[in-house]
Amino acid sequence: MQRYIISEYAHDAPPLLRDFLVYLSTIKGKSDQTAHEYFLDLRFFLRYLLHSRRRVPPDVPLDQISIQQVDLDFLQSITLSDVYDYLGYIAQERPRQQNSPHTEYGLCATSRARKVAALRAFFKYLTTKARVLETNPVAELDSPTLPKRLPRYLTLENAQALLQSVEGPYADRDYCILTLFLNCGLRVSELAGMNLQDVRGDTLRIIGKGNKERILYLNDACQDAIEAYLPTRIQPHPADQDAFFTSRNRNRLSVPTIKWLVKKHLAAAGLDEYSAHKLRHTAATLMYQNGVDIRTLQTVLGHNSVETTMIYTHIRDENVRSAAQNNPLASLKREHKAGDDDAG
Repeated sequence: MQRYIISEYAHDAPPLLRDFLVYLSTIKGKSDQTAHEYFLDLRFFLRYLLHSRRRVPPDVPLDQISIQQVDLDFLQSITLSDVYDYLGYIAQERPRQQNSPHTEYGLCATSRARKVAALRAFFKYLTTKARVLETNPVAELDSPTLPKRLPRYLTLENAQALLQSVEGPYADRDYCILTLFLNCGLRVSELAGMNLQDVRGDTLRIIGKGNKERILYLNDACQDAIEAYLPTRIQPHPADQDAFFTSRNRNRLSVPTIKWLVKKHLAAAGLDEYSAHKLRHTAATLMYQNGVDIRTLQTVLGHNSVETTMIYTHIRDENVRSAAQNNPLASLKREHKAGDDDAG
């Protein structure tokens, strides 16, 4: 990871930011993707401050500002008011699609919450680990309130229709991918990262967020799908020789490619409104609805906190509510008859 950080960020990240990214990887055990997202969020925050303080020529586009000039004195000068100004900008003026002339403006609460998390982590590191700041300017910063939405998922009938609709030259591979999604509740990145040695008999070793390992048990459907796929697996290039799922170009299937092929099969099954991540929600929902307890489901999904998993209990609540409203007697009301009030 340190090699990755140096090669990827050295041309633009000042030393204290590079040190923080290395700390995320080596001490906190964060993934390359997480470190990269933190870098992008913090780089834009620093670019915004350099621009708003007129430390760069006004004609330089915001997304092209170098942050190499950011030093300790600059970081020490950052206040909570600066952060509020920045959050106001991304909530109201930041384009959602940078290269589109028809973009909407203002990032959603989820995106803003992620950027707040990056700021908190960075300044906490500077004050409590690197100890180059005496005061943390974001110590009292609240995270944006996130709307509580129930995850969308396929019904059992939808899931069955999806699996039955798989066709094409890579049908065995794609069917195996969909089966693992729907039975194991994997993240797309987890499935893309699978290696041949991760499957042993009826168990599957998964490396999840933060490089945390968990072991899942494969049911008969998963084992049958794997056994059907492996003889058809395309032999990859040496660099990807351990990859479980491979492409026609003999590479490991990437996250974008997996999302694309899942979307293709969903569309073929008439389920265009769903995505690969919705298959994870589908697996979790079907397991919970069929008796899997919440703590076990937390382990299967690889959630750090059971609070994250608790959203599936609300799905059951909504189903119970819907069942009551869909009863054919739900709208029947007793007719008020004359004399009822006189009954003793």
